[in-house]
Amino acid sequence: MPTYNFAVVVDDWDMQISHVFRGDEHINNTPWQINIFKALGAPLPQFGHCPVILGDDGQKLSKRRGAVSVTAYEEGGYLPEAMLNYLARLGWSHGDEELFSSEQLVAWFDGTHLNKSPAQWDPAKLLWVNAQYIKQADNQRLAALVAQQLVKIGISLDTTTAQNHLPLVCALFKDRCDTTAVLAAWAAKFYSDNITPDATELAQHLTDAVRPAVAMLAEKFGTCAWDKAGISAAIKEVLTACGLKMPQLAMPVRVLVAGTAHTPSLDALLALFEREKVITRLTSG
Repeated sequence: MPTYNFAVVVDDWDMQISHVFRGDEHINNTPWQINIFKALGAPLPQFGHCPVILGDDGQKLSKRRGAVSVTAYEEGGYLPEAMLNYLARLGWSHGDEELFSSEQLVAWFDGTHLNKSPAQWDPAKLLWVNAQYIKQADNQRLAALVAQQLVKIGISLDTTTAQNHLPLVCALFKDRCDTTAVLAAWAAKFYSDNITPDATELAQHLTDAVRPAVAMLAEKFGTCAWDKAGISAAIKEVLTACGLKMPQLAMPVRVLVAGTAHTPSLDALLALFEREKVITRLTSG
């Protein structure tokens, strides 16, 4: 439409736009706009056209189709630098670099190395990128983000806990999380009064043969030093006394305390829990 092309030119001129990057479906509009710029005596910007972004169904994404609010990604636990990294990598590359800072992006991007074929939005790849940034993130910063996620599920922490304890939880679990929402789900195990162990894992690992060892461990935990070394020593004493191997005891303890058998090292995990909460969960199983 003539009015569209005229308005675009006036808008770019008014805002002193020097470079125009648009989807390649706008290539046909560009000659019209160049002529309007010249007719108005306006400075001509440089034009570049990028391949469009397709959804996972192969159709073009747009503000009218397949659009997702930026705030939805924020609420879902994505870090802004991860989103920037992923978006920059769609349709453009710098060698084989998958992860880069915003400073590197500014230094490397010069309008070249744009792909000629459409890029495809890949939610799994975005999650992977986000996971890499979470692993590298400062624990205090993660704790602030996780605290916000915890509020959404009804867990509010006092300032001291949020500043001192939650960063330690984030440090322990961030390597296995791809969003801060997932990290918050792990953190919730420490601050909830009750958890529901996975029924299948509970039946598999908490057998009649191991229950006496779990009870003995709960008793040892009542008097041992409550740190990694003290907890580890108590576990070894019970293993020796009951003639068990570490997985036979560690798995049911994980399930009872954290709700799942898949956690970081047991002594590091338990040391971050309150002593009484661990004993209560072990004895109530």
